[in-house]
Amino acid sequence: LPRLFAHTRLLYMQRKVHRGMQQRHRTTELRDEELFRQPESNHNGDCPICLLPLPIHTFKSSLYFCCTKMICRGCEYANKLRERQANLQQTCPFCRSPLSKTKKEAEMNIMKRVAANDRVAIHQEGVKHHQSGDFASAFEYYTKAAELGDAEAHYLLSLLYGKGQVVEKGERKGLYHLEEGPLPVILRLGIFSHAMRRERVGLIEL
Repeated sequence: LPRLFAHTRLLYMQRKVHRGMQQRHRTTELRDEELFRQPESNHNGDCPICLLPLPIHTFKSSLYFCCTKMICRGCEYANKLRERQANLQQTCPFCRSPLSKTKKEAEMNIMKRVAANDRVAIHQEGVKHHQSGDFASAFEYYTKAAELGDAEAHYLLSLLYGKGQVVEKGERKGLYHLEEGPLPVILRLGIFSHAMRRERVGLIEL
């Protein structure tokens, strides 16, 4: 009887280990499917006017600080042409607010958007602090923007963790922000819709 009990317990443990291995294998397969699925668009999304996908390179589109909308060059040109032909004041192509005339006015506009919990504005404020060398403030802004679903903020957080700036250097935490960032459903066009995040995870995998 003791031998039968021991044999039964051994079979139970073997089946439990086997099920655990199958679950881990399936989890890995699902992760790879999600990470390497070809996204329908990139992390910049679509132009809010023509609804066409924005270019990956941000210098091929324009960010307006009044409403923190990124507008494609085509819609921007069409708006400027309309204003020139009708001799109108220069305004934002999306919200029609007058364009900022000074740098101070532009900063005031972006701080209004930060106060309104706009993820793009918060991310941009983080970039400003990052470029000035204030990594602690940049980390706070990036974290807040990432919580609101900003893909670029996740990427920049991964850089801070990778270089050990302000935060403790950690590849695991950096990898989390590269591939497992909690993006809202509306932004989950594929976690790797951000090209630079895809590249960095590939380098880590090597």
